[in-house]
Amino acid sequence: MAAIVTGLIPILRTAVDTTTTYKCRSLWFGFLCMRLVVLFVAEMPWFKLDADFSCNTTQDLCTRGCFNQHFDKPVMVAWNFFFILLVMSVLLMELFASHLRSAAQKRSSRQRKTTGELEAQGKSVSVAESEPPEKMVIDLHKDRGTVGFYLLSTVLRIMVEVWFVYVLLSWNLPKVDEGPFKCKSAICPEIHICLVRAAPEKRMSIYALASVSGLVIVTSVYFCLYSIFHYLCKF
Repeated sequence: MAAIVTGLIPILRTAVDTTTTYKCRSLWFGFLCMRLVVLFVAEMPWFKLDADFSCNTTQDLCTRGCFNQHFDKPVMVAWNFFFILLVMSVLLMELFASHLRSAAQKRSSRQRKTTGELEAQGKSVSVAESEPPEKMVIDLHKDRGTVGFYLLSTVLRIMVEVWFVYVLLSWNLPKVDEGPFKCKSAICPEIHICLVRAAPEKRMSIYALASVSGLVIVTSVYFCLYSIFHYLCKF
């Protein structure tokens, strides 16, 4: 629980404490928080995977050989890697928003300098012209490049999630979606019967992660289509 709280704090702080926002920003950070919570819960049945794997042999070497042969693809490391990729797809738009904010501050600084010169000459300047806004809202209607970058980050998010669902359903699920299986490794030529304990819990964790990824994919595809028809088609 301490690990999940530690992971949620920077995400929530970045989502709340900001001076620049854009369309559905809180939604994407909400998905990050949801994914982190589900990821933590989904990994619990996999913490002692080696202890849940057993074969009808008293030789640990044969059991370990069958374990490596059966689980020949990564599980939790792959899940955490895809979460990092998902975070990077969100931070990509955050970096672009920070760039826009920095550019706006430079323009505001030049404007204040010009305002100071006008005030020195005795000319009146409105407050709106002399003070920059405390919070900047990116208007996607004004710049096609901004919309394109927003779509790029969303498409990257879709690609990451589709790849993650493929790994879940084709790499991980088949390994726990079967009963006792026969194993014959190079170390032990004898045929052994092996079994993975707590398979239903492990399958449920995979279904939970796939469901969250499916929700992110559907939402991201919707906003891609919305952005294309609502912003790009109106330029």
